[in-house]
Amino acid sequence: MKKLLLLGAFALLGGVAQAQEGFRLGGHIGAPLGDASDAASVTLGIDAAYMWNITKGLDIGATTGYSHFFGKDRFEDFGFVPIAASGKYTFAKIPLFVGLDLGAAISTKNYINSGLYVAPRVGYQMKKAELYIGFQNVSSKYKNRDFYWDRNDRFSFGAINFGANFFLN
Repeated sequence: MKKLLLLGAFALLGGVAQAQEGFRLGGHIGAPLGDASDAASVTLGIDAAYMWNITKGLDIGATTGYSHFFGKDRFEDFGFVPIAASGKYTFAKIPLFVGLDLGAAISTKNYINSGLYVAPRVGYQMKKAELYIGFQNVSSKYKNRDFYWDRNDRFSFGAINFGANFFLN
């Protein structure tokens, strides 16, 4: 019975492996918005995702990466590592797509808690790459009340980004 279950598991995983669309790697540059614009001048990041084609035009997968916010004036740099589900719909007649990443963002600084990560985007689809403009937002709380934003303990770090991703399949 164990051998039969093992064989079934390998068959299922083999079928899933055949349906994979593949890796997506890229980067982005952006302008901080909201609370982040008070403390940072620019953001740079790397993106990585593994996507599966569910049906014609619809890809779903998992994404991660790193977004680094460069501090300005008296603020130090800070960053987030997103761990999120990713979805993308490519239109059939035109080479445009819409996408959304939704998950958690892990802070790289001990005075900022990790938080909810939301990143919608629209872009131009090519055969082996995509160009996009998107919004990236992390909602979180401060751990340290002595930090700059003492008006309340919730904050939103956001950025409008321009990016490029390349498909490695």
